Amino acid sequence: MKLAVINFSGNVGKSTVARHLLAPRLPGARVIAVESINADEGQEQSLRGFQFGELQEYLQAVDDVVVDIGASNVEELMRLMHRYRESHEEFDCFIVPTVPPPKQQQDTIATLADLHAVGVLPDRIQIVFNMVDDREPLERAFHILLSFLEQKPIALANTDCRVGVNEVYARVGGMSADLAEIARDETDYKRLIARAGDRQEKMALGRRLATRRLARGVVPELDACFAALNLGRFVSDDADVAGVAS
Repeated sequence: MKLAVINFSGNVGKSTVARHLLAPRLPGARVIAVESINADEGQEQSLRGFQFGELQEYLQAVDDVVVDIGASNVEELMRLMHRYRESHEEFDCFIVPTVPPPKQQQDTIATLADLHAVGVLPDRIQIVFNMVDDREPLERAFHILLSFLEQKPIALANTDCRVGVNEVYARVGGMSADLAEIARDETDYKRLIARAGDRQEKMALGRRLATRRLARGVVPELDACFAALNLGRFVSDDADVAGVAS
């Protein structure tokens, strides 16, 4: 399965969605950025929005990938998608994260409109409502976007595809492991803390313990969001669908 995570706006959580929501639940999938991909083992290849032709060639060589398209490259990439007719068909689905601030909702609308303009069908554009605050109804927080989609249903907007506000995403920003891996960690941090020789070591271990506790709390939410995306509809009946919600 080949997914693109895209939005004209920055600060909507594209990398979080790619790394922590999608990739861990798609067996064998790699996360790549349009700026930099590993073309071969141990060899890095530069890839930017204006090199869209190279991106298409790369996609022919992989089966499962999540492409995280940086905001600085989206405009040029979309322009080239208009030029390369039917190039959007390389992706099974375009995942569009969005957040409550009005500017980001307007940028999301612009993203949806441009994807629609190049020919992407509504059932291949899926909104992920990110940074949702449970203290406010989602329908009110995202009323600008939802009102637009009521008038022009050019994308899927299942409000169960939601990711809440959680400090764990800031905690794991510089870590290589995804949240699912952190949640599976069985290290006995309490025992290690008791044996630690100094306060600094105890605090470092305490941070790992707190991060794991947060991860174990948020993973079920990510599982539910992924299931609501229903990406299994893009998998053929005879394909290996382990880990893909249907």
